[in-house]
Amino acid sequence: MNGEVEVQEASGQAARQALDPGARVAFERGLEALAANQVAEAVACLREAHASAPEHARIRSTLGLAIARDGGDFSEARVLCEEAAKQEFFNPDLYLNLARVHLAFGFKGEALRYLRRGLMIDPANAPMSEDLDRLGTRKRPVLGFLPRRHPLNRLLGRF
Repeated sequence: MNGEVEVQEASGQAARQALDPGARVAFERGLEALAANQVAEAVACLREAHASAPEHARIRSTLGLAIARDGGDFSEARVLCEEAAKQEFFNPDLYLNLARVHLAFGFKGEALRYLRRGLMIDPANAPMSEDLDRLGTRKRPVLGFLPRRHPLNRLLGRF
């Protein structure tokens, strides 16, 4: 990185958003720590980066993911990721982070929704496709003429 982060504008034209050198270094350290599964260190580095650049969508989204992986507050992690995804609604990586936050707290349905939304933006996104494959697909209800949540379908579906 050269100190600038490319940001796509809604019009489709790329703009350059300068990132403070301290925030950039803290963000890169946070990414490395997260990749090495040193989640507490990642949260600390990303909070430092977020304090320097609170409007940077990728920093907010990654901080939300790190908080979720650290077992922190779901509301804080979700809000950080949702705000980032609203700011850069065309960035599939932010939807991937949002989906992973929901998965970390056991909300599979919401995670599926965000993975699918991200794949609509970038159908070739490999990490998103892998997460979607890992979650699998639901089988058809045993009794198709009854709703999936009907007690008979639930009972027979266990066999």
